[in-house]
Amino acid sequence: MNNDLPSSFPIQQFIQIFGSENVLTDPAERWSYGYDNSKKHALPDLVVFATEHEQVFQLVQLCNTHNIPIVARGRGTGTTGATVPIKQGVVLSLERMNKIINIDPENRVATVQPGVTNQKLQVAIAKHGFFWPPDPTSAAFCTVGGNLAYNSAGPRAVKYGTPRENILGLQAITGEGKEIITGTYTTKGVVGYDLTRLIVGSEGTLAIITEATLKLTPLPESKRVLRAIYNNMHNAAKAVSAIMAQPFTPCALEFIDGTAIDMVRDFSNADLPSNAGAMLMIEIDGPATTLSEGANKIEVAATNAGLLSFIEPNTQEEIDELWATRKALSPALRNVAPKKINEDVVVPVSKIPELIDKLEELSQKYQITIVNFGHAGNGNIHVNLLVDPDDPLQAENADKCLDEVFSTVIQLNGTISGEHGVGLAKRDYVDREITPASLNYMHNIKKLFDPNNILNADKMLPAPEVS
Repeated sequence: MNNDLPSSFPIQQFIQIFGSENVLTDPAERWSYGYDNSKKHALPDLVVFATEHEQVFQLVQLCNTHNIPIVARGRGTGTTGATVPIKQGVVLSLERMNKIINIDPENRVATVQPGVTNQKLQVAIAKHGFFWPPDPTSAAFCTVGGNLAYNSAGPRAVKYGTPRENILGLQAITGEGKEIITGTYTTKGVVGYDLTRLIVGSEGTLAIITEATLKLTPLPESKRVLRAIYNNMHNAAKAVSAIMAQPFTPCALEFIDGTAIDMVRDFSNADLPSNAGAMLMIEIDGPATTLSEGANKIEVAATNAGLLSFIEPNTQEEIDELWATRKALSPALRNVAPKKINEDVVVPVSKIPELIDKLEELSQKYQITIVNFGHAGNGNIHVNLLVDPDDPLQAENADKCLDEVFSTVIQLNGTISGEHGVGLAKRDYVDREITPASLNYMHNIKKLFDPNNILNADKMLPAPEVS
């Protein structure tokens, strides 16, 4: 037993709830549960692993009694520091709470525990002819609970929506220690306030999800993938607006800019022309009989003066190479800049060209390489600042550049986060986007759900103004 815990820490009561095999006390074991993909870190006092709802209920009751902070955690794939235990206390890992409770094909519903990985869910429901639309890049590792906590969506959101549009109900424990069931088992229902979608995206600050009832979508009969290459990002952005203004909605519309293309060449076997300034990857799905017409409509919309090529890969190998190019971006960028700053801002699709122009201007102004890629179909741009934060001048310039990026996004009627969440990384920028009155309501909601402020304290919302 480790002896660096606070003397008042009721360690035996935690062991009674979870069993000694599900409680980590050694600092070396606790260390790896103190960070997420933001690389921020804080050592928790204790790590516990839940496997059932009742354990979570007892944990929250115990922590309220002793005023011990709790941070609920999935697999730590978040990028904003939302699961970093800055108040120490207990990290509640939900990764072992990973059962698929029920699949109900007749009603297009699946009920799961929060620790089920996105990929495990997709494999299980595909056997019944369905999929769950949210598909983050980290789907093989991230959990459904994490997807819900961040409202993380991925490429398919352009057609099928985010987790908020693909969930029916929840079972959860509030910060006060109350058991709640929200939502319905049906796709229609307007009884009471919509607590389900309030909790989704709240980053574990209001309640801990212990069970989720998900809305499933039938697998499409057929898919086709298209690739368009442009001389510059501005013309690619104009094509995105045109594609999204015609009635055949793609199920994915991804882009990478010229700088990203140059960086990814060594990580991809796809044929990428040397003069490529931007690339769109377009996936369409639906009945096979409609896809040829859909592809034609998209090609017409995608054609402008900057279009260099528009092709449809002929083989599955070529399709896989195309998507591998997109997925190779993160490892490629990490090799170039291991401590890159990655922000996922969103602007209206028609405003993408203006945002791209401003990002190019900021890159020149601050002498910082900016690489852009993301989900162009809904204006969700991943803005990557390649800087060395150990260099004081670069770090200072990065902060100033990022400040202007967020200001520009808000001026364009956008939002500073599309799917990565807020956590610690963007918390202090939130009041630029949300009015004081709205923030006040949010702080009051937090107090109502979590009166002792034990759930993921000091995350997501800036500190309330002192009256």
